This record gives sequence, structure tokens and C-alpha cells, in this order.
Amino acid sequence: MLALKKAAVLFVLIGGALLFTACPSQTNIAKINRNPDHYRGKEVGIAGRVTDSYGAMGVGAYEIDDGTGRIWVATRRGVPSRGSHVGAKGYIHNGFSFAGRSYGTVLEETDRRSR
Repeated sequence: MLALKKAAVLFVLIGGALLFTACPSQTNIAKINRNPDHYRGKEVGIAGRVTDSYGAMGVGAYEIDDGTGRIWVATRRGVPSRGSHVGAKGYIHNGFSFAGRSYGTVLEETDRRSR
């Protein structure tokens, strides 16, 4: 019975460690815009209010403002409505184009949460 408890505790600790190392750290948009090369190709998390959005047929882009700056987020999951509060994670890219429009620094979304 003691061995079973030890195994359960070990399993929980390993699972927790894997869970926390797999989550990207949330950063503010000003840091990303100030040095986008530092974040390029890395998964980051941001959160804020949607200030603008464009989309059609499930793809699009929306702009998030977290109070420190703004960044465009490219998505394949439909766009959230203006004014909604979202958290997004994804990879940073520079010089992104979508639907004939050019965007500077963009977060390519891999996941999103709304509140």
C-alpha cells in the first residue's frame, strides 16, 4: 500500500512538471514589439481585449491590446468579436501577409481562451 502511494505521488509530480513546462509563459505585447527577433519561432502567450478583427470562412486575423501595446493574431479558427477579452498562445512571425494585407509582427495562433 505504501508503494502504491509513493507511485501515485511520483506520477502527480511528474505530470505537474510536464504540464507546467509545456505551457508558454505569458508576456506583454510591448516586450514582443520591442524585440520581436527574441520571440520569433517561440511559443508565447498573450491576453487582452480584441480591438479589430477580419475574417471569412473560418480564417482571419484579429488585433489584441493588452494595455502595453497591440499585436495582430492570425487564426484558422474564426475570429473573436471586437471588445471581447481573449488569451491566445502561438508563435511569433515577422512580415506576415494575409488576404493581400501586410502585417508587421504577428502571433500565429495555436490556442485561444475567452472569458
